[in-house]
Amino acid sequence: MEKTGDLVSHFVRATEEAAIAAAKWRGRGDGKLADGAAVEAMRAVFDNVPFDGRVAIGEGERDDAPMLWIGEPLGSMQGVEGALQIDIAVDPLECTNHVAKDLPNAIAVLAAAPRGTLLHAPDCYMDKLAGPAEVSGEISLEADVAYNVEAAAAALDKNVNELRVVVMDRDRHRELIKTLRDLDVSVPLIGDGDVSAALDAATPHSDVDLLMGIGAAPEGVITATALRGLGAHFEGRLVTTNEDHERRAREMLGDDVDKLWGRDDLCASSDALFVASGVCSGYLPGVEDLGSKVAVHSEVIDVASGTRQFISAEYLK
Repeated sequence: MEKTGDLVSHFVRATEEAAIAAAKWRGRGDGKLADGAAVEAMRAVFDNVPFDGRVAIGEGERDDAPMLWIGEPLGSMQGVEGALQIDIAVDPLECTNHVAKDLPNAIAVLAAAPRGTLLHAPDCYMDKLAGPAEVSGEISLEADVAYNVEAAAAALDKNVNELRVVVMDRDRHRELIKTLRDLDVSVPLIGDGDVSAALDAATPHSDVDLLMGIGAAPEGVITATALRGLGAHFEGRLVTTNEDHERRAREMLGDDVDKLWGRDDLCASSDALFVASGVCSGYLPGVEDLGSKVAVHSEVIDVASGTRQFISAEYLK
């Protein structure tokens, strides 16, 4: 019986090609052009993948091209009886602003799982809470910040003032940052890249303990898939910021729009993959210019086996 992992080489190629395309725009000040290049490179790979795919959650909808729009059919076997049906959560270029400025942690990234097992929702925001396996069952978005800080410190056998909680540097997090610092918690701020930050938080013995705050929903689903494979903690709750987002969310999810989504709700199958390729060096090495070739470095997390594999490849220019 076919499974998601049978297509892993295709998914790696999709993120590799997106990373290579985006890397050509590093430091050139235009994140939108970098993003568009990544989208088109990834779509070109997907056009030839032997599956019946669908974008379950991504950035933008059909009228917002060149994004890989929510609900977009993918693959070369659309409508073919017996074809492997796969949903994709995708960000062809996570950290577009970082590529524009050549800052760390820009990646091309996706999650893949059987049809109907990744959250299918509109492009909106998500309040997120991520951390290592030790905090599972101890912290929750249902609790306040102070409670989660105390619970995480106890679970990790640390003092509160030893905790490091990553938060995106946004005006919407002003109160969260103040609360954490009033609790004597160290709060490293990031411009973008909460997928990378959540992976850091989920990894034992890293220099980050938790990720808190609101980021994009597609990255939340992608992160949940990765953290399921790592046995780590993730929760999310959708956040809508205008009437149109609210309407579309309720059309797709009904009353579940207000639901607290656990890691295994967002990615409801163990037959799932997380795949990322580095654009700008950080959590993964960025694309390297080797003269006549380029090198690209990727990570694959196989949820079923819990394995985490790092891969490097070289392509002729």
